[in-house]
Parts: sequence; C-alpha cells; structure tokens
Amino acid sequence: MRFLSSALVSFLALAYNVFAKSSTGDSVLVVIDPSLKKEDYSKFFGGLEERGYQLTFRGPKDTHPPIEQYGIPGFSHVILFTPETKSYAFDITPQSLVELLSEDTNLLVTLSAKQTPLSSLSTEFSLIPPPPGTPLVSHHPARSEPATVIPVPVPESPLLTPGTPPVWFSGVPHAFGNSPYLVPILRASSESFAADSLDDSGDDALVDASEKAGEGLWAGSQLGLVTGFQTLKNSRVVFAGGVEIFGDQYANKALPDGAPSGNEKFVRDVTAWAFRETLALRIDNTTYHRVGEEAPSEKYTINDQIVYTAHISAYDPETSSWKPYSGITDMQLEFTMLDPHIRIALPPVAGEPGKYQVQFRAPDRHGVFKFVVDWRRKGYSFLQTSTTVPVVPPRHDQYPRFLSAAWPYYAGAVSTSIGFFLFSALWLAGDVEGKKKKSLKTE
Repeated sequence: MRFLSSALVSFLALAYNVFAKSSTGDSVLVVIDPSLKKEDYSKFFGGLEERGYQLTFRGPKDTHPPIEQYGIPGFSHVILFTPETKSYAFDITPQSLVELLSEDTNLLVTLSAKQTPLSSLSTEFSLIPPPPGTPLVSHHPARSEPATVIPVPVPESPLLTPGTPPVWFSGVPHAFGNSPYLVPILRASSESFAADSLDDSGDDALVDASEKAGEGLWAGSQLGLVTGFQTLKNSRVVFAGGVEIFGDQYANKALPDGAPSGNEKFVRDVTAWAFRETLALRIDNTTYHRVGEEAPSEKYTINDQIVYTAHISAYDPETSSWKPYSGITDMQLEFTMLDPHIRIALPPVAGEPGKYQVQFRAPDRHGVFKFVVDWRRKGYSFLQTSTTVPVVPPRHDQYPRFLSAAWPYYAGAVSTSIGFFLFSALWLAGDVEGKKKKSLKTE
C-alpha cells in the first residue's frame, strides 16, 4: 500500500510538470504566520494564481498538508511568510528545508529583525544577518514615511524587468559571505544603514567606523535586501529581508515623486526566477565523433580530428515548453585528463538554434579523457555535463609507412647500402683480375 501511494505521488508530480508554468511544477505551499492576513497580500497571491500556480496554505505549526511524504516532496515550491515565527511543526526545520532544495524544490523565505530559525537558515547560504533588532534605516530621500520605510532603486539585472521603478522596503538587511552561488537581487541604497534606533544618536560612531573601515559596519550598498542562492542542482532559494515588500500596501503606495512603485513588478520577477520560470537552461544532449563520421566512436586515436556538439534549450513560461537557446557566447569545452589538455570556445552555430559545435584535434597523449562543459553564470541555470572517452596510440598498422622527418636517415641508409654494394663489386672484380695476372706471370 505504501508503494502504491509513493507511485501515485510520483505520477501526479510528473503530470504537473508536463503542463507547468514553472519548469519544475506549479504546486506551491504557502506557510503563513497567523498574525498575517492573506487579504493583505492579495495582489501577490492573486498574481501567482493568474500565472497558473496552485496555492495551498497552512500555518507554521500545522502538520497538514505535509511538505514531504514518503521521501518525495509534496510541492514544487514553498513560500515561508513567517518572518517572526520561532516554533514550527516537526516537518519544517532548517535541515528539512535544505533537504528540500536537494530534492529540486524551490524556496522563498522572508526574514525579520528578530532572531528566528529562518535567520539561522540564512547563514547556511552564506548570508550574514545583523544583530537582532537592527532594521534598515535611511533618511534619504526626504519623505513623510518613517525612516524604516525606504524607497530602494532596482538595479539592472538579467532576472529583473528593465526600467522597474524603485520599490518600497521595510525590514532587515544582510551582508554577503564568500559563496559564489549567491545572486544579489536588491541591494540597500548607499545612504541607508542598519541601526537599533531611529534617532541619530549613534551617527558619530557610524562615521568613525566608516572612516576606519572597521568590523560591524552595516551601511551602504554592501548590504543585501533580497538575495537569491542557486544550488549545484539548480534549485533556487530567495531570502527577502521583510515580508512587507510583497504586500498590497507597498504595491499601491506611490513613491515620493508621485510615481507608482515597482513592488508588484519586482516581486513578480523575483518569484519567476525563484520558481525557475526565467533564466532556466538545460543541456538536451551532446554528441561527438570524428570528422567525416556521424556516430560516436568507442575510442579515439591521438591527433584525431573530433567534432563535439551540444544542444541547449531555455524554458519558455508563456508556452510551458523548452525551446532551443543560442544566447550563450562564452561557453567553453574542456578535454581533460586530471588537468585540461584542451580548453576551447564552444560557440553557437549560425542558423541552427540551440546548437553549439566545435572541432579540435585530440592531444598527442593517450589516456582516459573527459569532454567537460561547466558553464556557471549568476542567475542562470548551471550547465554541466561530462563524458569519458579513451584516447589510444595508433595501432601498429596505423603508423605512416614513411616519415618526412626521417628522410635524412633514409638517405643515409640507402647511400650506405649503395656504397657497400659498389665497394663489394669493385673488390670482388679487382681480386679476380689480380689472380689472372699472377697466373699469366707464372706461365
């Protein structure tokens, strides 16, 4: 019975992926704190439903529906609107959320100025939260709102719509660790800083710290407000410093200059990236063969001319399908044996969408080699593939009959042979004539 239930869950997950807005499925679990009202986030949740997502809501201490059942995630994406929650049900822990990412589930996590389990979770992804109770503060630009409600400019990014207006933000910032898998999405403005008080009593200490570049300085654009993280399996998690950025209040709130805010458009782009609607790439297949052949060979000979081809596609959320993609111009192919012996550009083929091809000569060294493609760019799905092939020396009957470099030796051997033949002939002929002369004198 348990096997049948597991098989049914797997079948339903596969069926969702066939007609999915996201490249990994449309089922979304929203864990929302009881202190928050769904009506205050109607634009955000309504926008997800309009895009085809199926939302399921539960409280942080509820056990139904479970996030995972029989070792299989029950949802393709999980949204945690629990910025101040300190206790959860048994199936929501930092460890279980990390395991969900390894099972190809995406996460959207909101934080707050309070110390919570989600704050501890963020440190696992190379984010450094400030001390508790230190929200982001900025007195610029001049406005009637509190100093903790800040209009933040939206930077240029491949995962955001160009020209997005500034967004309203209220919450806690974070610093960045050294992980190369972090994807900064929204940074704090240069005039903002993290502080435990709204007055300016500590401004002298802030100035001193900035001049000394001392530790503990939480100020400026070095701080992140919304940051993504992409794992090696291409699952994605986004940490937002406050839940208010997703609310209707900030979406409807005008900027200080009277223009509409970009919150609605911004959170749409963020969820599209987090749920792998955008910048989702994959390698469909790879082929390799000798020049003049079509089928791959089980082994290759040193100095063979080899053709390597990769087909790459990108997910199109409008049609819920994968389409050939030729937009990568900096991909490389490595032919490695421990270390790369050959590293060469793998360019797209003109007139053939999604096809990347290169021709190269196998190195003059035999061994077990790998075709390796490892393309990693911030925001985009990682493209990784590796194929092992042996490279062998030529067979005894594959070597050339004559080597052009050995012609001096050939000439020396031939001249020596000819000289020996002539010497032998002259010697033998001269010996016979001498005997004849001797015999004639004796007579």
